[in-house]
Amino acid sequence: MIKIVASLLVVLLFSGMCSVRAQDAAFTQFYANPLFLNPALTGNTECGRIHTNYRNQWPSLGKAYTTYSITYDQNLSAINSGFGFIAMNDQQGDGAFNRTLAGAFYSYKLQISRDAMLSFGMKAAFYQESINWSKLIFASDISGTGAETPPENPTIYTVDFSAGMVLGVRDEYFVGIAADHLSQPTLSFYDNENSFLPLKLSAHAGVNLNASTGLLGGGRESDLLIQPNLLFMQQGDFSQLNLGVYINKYPFVTGAWFRHTFNNMDAVVILAGINYQQFRFGYSYDFTVSKLGGRSGGAHEISLAWEFCVYTASKRTIRTIKSPSF
Repeated sequence: MIKIVASLLVVLLFSGMCSVRAQDAAFTQFYANPLFLNPALTGNTECGRIHTNYRNQWPSLGKAYTTYSITYDQNLSAINSGFGFIAMNDQQGDGAFNRTLAGAFYSYKLQISRDAMLSFGMKAAFYQESINWSKLIFASDISGTGAETPPENPTIYTVDFSAGMVLGVRDEYFVGIAADHLSQPTLSFYDNENSFLPLKLSAHAGVNLNASTGLLGGGRESDLLIQPNLLFMQQGDFSQLNLGVYINKYPFVTGAWFRHTFNNMDAVVILAGINYQQFRFGYSYDFTVSKLGGRSGGAHEISLAWEFCVYTASKRTIRTIKSPSF
C-alpha cells in the first residue's frame, strides 16, 4: 500500500504535466547548501569547502522524495572571485521520477565601502530528467480497463542558468536575492511546449546578534550568537515563507524554523549541529503540521561540510559574508 501511495504521488505529477509545472527540490538546511541557495555565496570562505547533503521527505510513504547533493567551492582572493561545482540527484516515488543536475558557479566580490561588500554570482547547469514507467501504477492497472501510453521522451535533457547577489555589512547582517531558471527550459515527456521549469525567485536575510557583548557581529568564537533569519521563495504559483533563528555557542548550533506555504501551514523544524574546526555536521527534522500530519513521517535532513586550504593564501585580505552554517 505504501508503494502504491508513493507511485500515485508521482502519477499525479506526471499526469498533470500539461498544466502543472515542475518545481525544484528544497532543503531545510539552506546555508548547508549555500551554492544551491544563491550563486553569490560561491567562494564565501577563506579556504575551499565541500558540502554534502541528504534529505528524505515523507519517509512513511516509502521513499516519496529523496535528494542528494554535493558541492565544492573555492575563494580566489587574487581576483576577488570564487568558483564552484554542484552535482545533485532528486528522486520521487521510489525512483519513478528522477532529476539530475550538474552545474558550475562563478562569483565576484565587490568592496563598495569599508564596511559593506556586494557579491554577484551566476550558475550554468545541465539537467537530465527521466521517468521509470515500470514503477508507475495507474487506475487502469488496478481495474484492468486498459493500459496507459508511455511517454514519447522517457529521458530529457536541457541547460539552465541562474544568478544572484548578496550584500553583507561587516559581520552584522546580510541580505540576498537569487533568480533560478532564467531560461525557463522546457521539460516535457510529451513534447508539450507549455511544460517548462518556471522562474524561481528567492530572497533571504539575517542578522547576527551577539548576546555576550550586547552588540551586533560575531566577536569572539566563544561568544553566544543569535541569528534570526528569513527566506522567501516564489516559483510559478507556489510561494513559501521560512522564519527561524539559529543559536551558536561554539562548537554547538541549534535552530528552529516555521515554514508556511500561504495556502496552509507546512512544517515546524528543529536543527542541531556541530561546527568544530574544519568540520560541520547538522541534522534537522521537519514536523509536518499540514493536513497530511504525522502520516507522512516528516522529513529527515543531514549535512556534512569540510573546509580546507588547497593553497597558501595571498596577503590580500579575504572578506566574507557572515551567514549561518546550516
